Amino acid sequence: MRHKVAGYKLGRNTSHRRSLFRNMVTSLILEERIETTAVKAKAVRPLVEKMITLGKKGDLAARRQAAAYLMTDAAVTKLFDTVAPRFGDRQGGYLRIVRTAWRKGDGADTAFIELLGSEQVLDEKRQKRSEIRAKRAEENRKAMEEAEAQAGPPAEPADEKEEKEKE
Repeated sequence: MRHKVAGYKLGRNTSHRRSLFRNMVTSLILEERIETTAVKAKAVRPLVEKMITLGKKGDLAARRQAAAYLMTDAAVTKLFDTVAPRFGDRQGGYLRIVRTAWRKGDGADTAFIELLGSEQVLDEKRQKRSEIRAKRAEENRKAMEEAEAQAGPPAEPADEKEEKEKE
């Protein structure tokens, strides 16, 4: 029986586990989607929901409590300015855990944990990344063309030279 046993230890001591959870909550608020093991995602869920509830309160005391837990000021700002207002009328259930695959190295069950409504933000990030990649590819193509133009016409392979000499 599991009487009076609560939470996940995750094979870590208390300080390491607390640091892990703080880092994961901060990353989730900043990135809006992270990939981790399913057990860690389940362990982090209540902590993130508490942070969002603090963000919905919006007063100075809540901001100080969130700042004491989160690792960066940018995370606190994003929590109170963009994330919490998104869930203004929602009474809980701010996260989605989507199981993905088994990790190749150790066989751990991995999952994405993401904030609801983050699809637009993630799509914008993907679009921006693809634009940057396209721009970089275009610059590389132009640089290759300029390098070829400066080098002159391509040299004939040795086989073709021998064939011309025979004729």
